[in-house]
Amino acid sequence: MEITEKLGTIEAILFASGEPVEMYRLSEVSGVDTVTLSAMIKYLNERYDTYGSGICIKKLENSYQMCTKEEFAPAIRKALETKRNTPLSNASMEVLTIIAYNQPVSKSFVENVRGIDSSSVINNLVEKGLIEEAGRLDVIGKPVIYRTTAVFLRTFGLSSLSDLPVLGQTAINEN
Repeated sequence: MEITEKLGTIEAILFASGEPVEMYRLSEVSGVDTVTLSAMIKYLNERYDTYGSGICIKKLENSYQMCTKEEFAPAIRKALETKRNTPLSNASMEVLTIIAYNQPVSKSFVENVRGIDSSSVINNLVEKGLIEEAGRLDVIGKPVIYRTTAVFLRTFGLSSLSDLPVLGQTAINEN
């Protein structure tokens, strides 16, 4: 493996991980010794600086982690908050309703009820903190099951799930 390929391997592993990767593991997988690895990480950071990149690689004890640079934190926070505070789509409300009334449920349960792939909607609801993983079903494949969170309750002004409206009831304004 040539040096450019090794640099790309190190960068790809750190990016894909999202978590700190132990130095010995990164060294082993990339095929470079730890001294050379340190030099390559230094080179990558210098390259990021040269091109004004918003990322860097930090050494955390005996691990490395790809991170965003501190000066971009306000913009990142603002972008993520904006995403968190966007209104829920009809599909999101539908999935949230299915989970709230039937929890804990698997993604396949939600998809069977809706009749459509719901992966991205579920991921979006997890990202917004409205649902969370609640364990795994004890069946073949051990699929993840989901439940609503305290954020869900706060967002919809509920004290508990028992405050959910009874299914089949419709709100009727009587004058």
